[in-house]
Amino acid sequence: MRTAVLKQREMLTSMISRAMRKLSRKCVPLLADRKALERRLTKALKEIPDCKHLYVMDAQGVQLVANITRQGPDLAHFGRDRSKRPYMQGILGSTNFRLSEAYISRNSKRPSLTAIRVIRDKNNKHVGFLGADYDLRELPATQGLYEESQTWRQIKGDPSIRGNLFQQHRVESEIDARLDDVMSLMTELMTHHGVFHGKLHFSSNRATIWLVDDPYCYRLLGLEDLTDPNTCLAYPHRPYTDKAIIPAKDIAPIFDMFRQLRFADENIYLRAGSINVCNGMVSLNFSCDGSHYIRYDEFLKNGMEFWFGTLGV
Repeated sequence: MRTAVLKQREMLTSMISRAMRKLSRKCVPLLADRKALERRLTKALKEIPDCKHLYVMDAQGVQLVANITRQGPDLAHFGRDRSKRPYMQGILGSTNFRLSEAYISRNSKRPSLTAIRVIRDKNNKHVGFLGADYDLRELPATQGLYEESQTWRQIKGDPSIRGNLFQQHRVESEIDARLDDVMSLMTELMTHHGVFHGKLHFSSNRATIWLVDDPYCYRLLGLEDLTDPNTCLAYPHRPYTDKAIIPAKDIAPIFDMFRQLRFADENIYLRAGSINVCNGMVSLNFSCDGSHYIRYDEFLKNGMEFWFGTLGV
């Protein structure tokens, strides 16, 4: 994700910096004339891509004009001292342009960015700053949808649960007693009834499923649903989705691996596991409150020794 964010920032910097450099030069002779400066910024707002606010500060970071917006000048910000804001720190002497890290704006409470351009006169003397604020939701889409990594990820959970791990033990749930039926039905739903994501909650006797026909809503299946073959009648037959990364033949072996992780140890055991056939990932949540996200083929390849070495506390 960091790489995707970095590429997005590089593209935004390329789009914004050139226009702000040109505008900063045009602002130099107008710094002493607030009205003329505001007229110039109003005209420039159409030239700076997707900008929400434009403003100019003096060399000390105090705002010389109102915020110039598409709705007109916002007078509340005239005279505002921005010198202590994070996007102003360390800019002099390091660069003439900076695109800030994303932050939550004070006023709109929305994710935002600020671009700052140092204004220099014809003698290269620092005489002010040009600022441009951006609302993240209004920025152009400069790249495709971020693709989640398929590398194995381990996330540790609540330390208090891990600390008391050996004071607890697995209590057989109702699903545990009917696991053959439950896993056969889940396999059938995922391979022949359009379920592309299924999560089995062993400890709470339920499952959640998402279907290709209605991907925005999940369905909740209780123990009675999970042990009754008639449940399949509620979901129309669908061919195995062509978007699947996981082969249909591997769904049952993945569920069988869930079984082994559920019963292998009385203290460290699987509490919930899910399969997403479209991104090829298996997720696992254990009694130590640790979570793992792993590609299906790597999951099937690793033996039990791998898991209980990884889960050591």
